[in-house]
Amino acid sequence: MFLPYSVIEQLTPEQVAIWEAHFAGDRHERARSIEEGIWRRTQDPANAELSGWDPDSDGRRRVVHYRYKYDLDYTFPIPRLVLTDLYLFHSFTAPKAEIDVYRKNLDSWLRAGGWREKPDGWSKGDLRVTLTDYDEHPQDERAGRETPHGFRSVDVTFVSDGYEVARAVRNLPWDVLAGGMRVKEQRGNPTIAPDLTGLLDYLPFQVEVGCGTSIEAGIPPLHYLHEVYRVTARKDNTLTQSHAFTMSPEADTLVQEMLLDATGKAADLVRMFKACFLAQPTAAHQALRALRDAGHLVGPVITHNFDTLSARAGLPEVFVRRYDQKIPPVPLLDQAKALLVVGLHADRRAVQARARAKGMKIFYVDPEGLMENGSFKEYPIEGARAGDIIVRQAALTALPQLCELLNLKISPTS
Repeated sequence: MFLPYSVIEQLTPEQVAIWEAHFAGDRHERARSIEEGIWRRTQDPANAELSGWDPDSDGRRRVVHYRYKYDLDYTFPIPRLVLTDLYLFHSFTAPKAEIDVYRKNLDSWLRAGGWREKPDGWSKGDLRVTLTDYDEHPQDERAGRETPHGFRSVDVTFVSDGYEVARAVRNLPWDVLAGGMRVKEQRGNPTIAPDLTGLLDYLPFQVEVGCGTSIEAGIPPLHYLHEVYRVTARKDNTLTQSHAFTMSPEADTLVQEMLLDATGKAADLVRMFKACFLAQPTAAHQALRALRDAGHLVGPVITHNFDTLSARAGLPEVFVRRYDQKIPPVPLLDQAKALLVVGLHADRRAVQARARAKGMKIFYVDPEGLMENGSFKEYPIEGARAGDIIVRQAALTALPQLCELLNLKISPTS
């Protein structure tokens, strides 16, 4: 694989302007030219159905962490969007016999993929890969975790030439792991409403948005990344119905795909960022802009999305989908009487919990389900409580209707 890797071959002047305004530089609350994801999968009685835990067999672990950097390339007359740097880390802890087989497979895939062995690892094109075996993983030693008897670990790290990944970044998945497994909230007895008429009694309000608004804009849902990084069972596997975790080296194909054909795999790796960049604000974002202009929506959009669509619709936003802060600060304003949560399944950053503690009314806009692999899957809001209001509609429907209730005109985003 050679870098820069072309993501979009030719950009229009309008797309260049979008990049410069919303992705380039370090003036934003986060580096928007960086795409990052972390999954850590462990076995526990609480996730036995998904992880395969049982009293006689536990201790498996899989960690995946990626961090990619994008930029504009002006080598050719028409600028293009490119991937400039890649970091992909993969760690397995499993019974020694499985790790031994996996290690032999890794050696086979390296040679079949045409990688060259160097003193500090293997190289091909602009990528370097290192393989490290442990009887006791140093991150476990650092955290005081015991390695199960008879288990070993192997780490595989892909990194592009010259890409310096800070130690704090490399430690992120282990810091997330140390935070423990997330405990699902217990749903109460919320009220189901046909529309947001009830919100009219709680103006002004603040808004928190999740991936629902992104999916409506044509951006792939999160399960796309689960398939790309082989986090859960493949969709041609019957276990997909329960989204079983990929917990054994034999079942994982991510590293194999990268070693055999990293260039071919790259199209999958960059698709999410490409889709975010190409997406346009929808009528839902435009409705939020109209509500803010009228003074009914206050504060920045509290967003879990890295697509910048709220910002491109002319709205200030604060990004809370963070790995360095489990509970990032959010600006809950004294004048806000309600929090409207749009397209978000779980309160992972405790935004809603903090809003409730502040005395704010919670409204949800969410169809409580999504299309996945060709069928509708129910996806109830996890922690809705008694007194909360749920409107089971898409944001594209509910938010323009709210504007109609308030006699507001929605203007297209310029």
